[in-house]
Amino acid sequence: MQLTVSQRFFFDAAHTLQREIEAEGSRRIHGHTYHAEVFISGPRNPSTGMVIDLGHLRQRLALLREQLDHHLLDEVPNLGPATLENLCLFIAKALADMQPAPCRVRVWRDAVGDSCTLDW
Repeated sequence: MQLTVSQRFFFDAAHTLQREIEAEGSRRIHGHTYHAEVFISGPRNPSTGMVIDLGHLRQRLALLREQLDHHLLDEVPNLGPATLENLCLFIAKALADMQPAPCRVRVWRDAVGDSCTLDW
């Protein structure tokens, strides 16, 4: 039996973006409130009753949030262009060494209704 647990966090950040449409506004520095959710699947450990201790996941997410919150995303090392897709990949790579490793990352912006989900 596989169970899936998740934890959410949010961060406020600014960025620029080279786009073909709405190019003028995207090239200027602008910001968003981003939400992210990390999902971890696996069997329930019979001795703890948990797939993963969510306290460990919260600690790792707090470190990620420090790298992103109130930063210019254009300057975050190893992120690349500040797209939802790249944010998903950035979060997944940062947590890839966890046991069990995340199986899904979702990043979204409620204010504009955009989201991206990475499954593996």
